[in-house]
Amino acid sequence: MNKIYTRTGDDGTTSLFGGDRVGKGNARIDAYGTVDELNSVVGLARAHLDGEPGEDRLDPVLQNIQDELFVLGADLATPMDAKPVVPRVTEDHVDELEARIDTFDDDLKPLKNFILPSGTLAATQLHSARTVCRRAERILVKAGATTTFNEVAMRYLNRLSDLLFVLARWANKAAGMREDTWSPTKVRNADEDASE
Repeated sequence: MNKIYTRTGDDGTTSLFGGDRVGKGNARIDAYGTVDELNSVVGLARAHLDGEPGEDRLDPVLQNIQDELFVLGADLATPMDAKPVVPRVTEDHVDELEARIDTFDDDLKPLKNFILPSGTLAATQLHSARTVCRRAERILVKAGATTTFNEVAMRYLNRLSDLLFVLARWANKAAGMREDTWSPTKVRNADEDASE
């Protein structure tokens, strides 16, 4: 790339790996664009980890996730029948996510209630990353109605959102932050207090 701008997308289209041009509103483009957004949010979480307790354990994991999200983005940007060969997300990636979930979850107390996304800046950014990951998964489900893609990608996103949730909890624990739990009783009590 000699210049950052090409002007080729000024008509509202973009190129997939393999040369086909599609509209930028295409579900495939929406899916890998959301994966790109997710990568940025994970990067923001890493920035907030700087100097925080647990950084030495979390940062390498998050960097690896960012590397894998580039693989996933390229995978989704490349039709399955395209001539260019790109790395694809595999079951090994999913298995590795599950292993990491188990490792970090072993350090945490079992959940008995829903928790509110809160705590340290790093933890809340990881919760935010989790929600973007879920959105990418939903978009990919919709994309599947009109296009063919690597089916492992959906399992990867599903597991990744679980890992991001566990990492958010772990980051709060490492920093000594308590978890705010959600309860319908709290909502009713707040409504009652407001009406008095």
